Amino acid sequence: MKSSFVKTAVLVLSLSIATFSVVAQTGNPPYKTGAGLMVDVGEGITLVGPHVKHFFAPNHAGEAAVLFGSSTTGIQLMYQYNQGIGDVQGLQWYLGLGGIVFFEKNVDKPTFGLAPAAGLDYKVNKVPLNIFFDWRPKFLFWEGDSDFLAARFAFGLRFTF
Repeated sequence: MKSSFVKTAVLVLSLSIATFSVVAQTGNPPYKTGAGLMVDVGEGITLVGPHVKHFFAPNHAGEAAVLFGSSTTGIQLMYQYNQGIGDVQGLQWYLGLGGIVFFEKNVDKPTFGLAPAAGLDYKVNKVPLNIFFDWRPKFLFWEGDSDFLAARFAFGLRFTF
């Protein structure tokens, strides 16, 4: 089982890197920075917390979140490649890849994870608000064991500036 898990993790990482390398870089982001609240739900516990996304180049953004839920705190950092969708102003799709560290109450060692993402990001026209939704599965690793949570999703609201 561990062998198939590692093969799946390597495949997801390889496809993500290949996608980032192939997609052309065009356009301007609909906002520079957004900060707000993110909810991470699905298989496992629900996590909620503050969240920031910042574009450091037209199609490239970094995302950071501190998430809380059920005696667990998670710190997540992610790179995202963003691309506009047709002529719809403010709407983008994105692919991301990042890491997460979970600290659980009464557990001595943290759990580490790899989190890819695929989603939609919409900046409301003429209003400093942004909403997003994505599929965000988790590959988790701790003390010689691992787990894969495929049914994980995130959504949220950000104030943009």
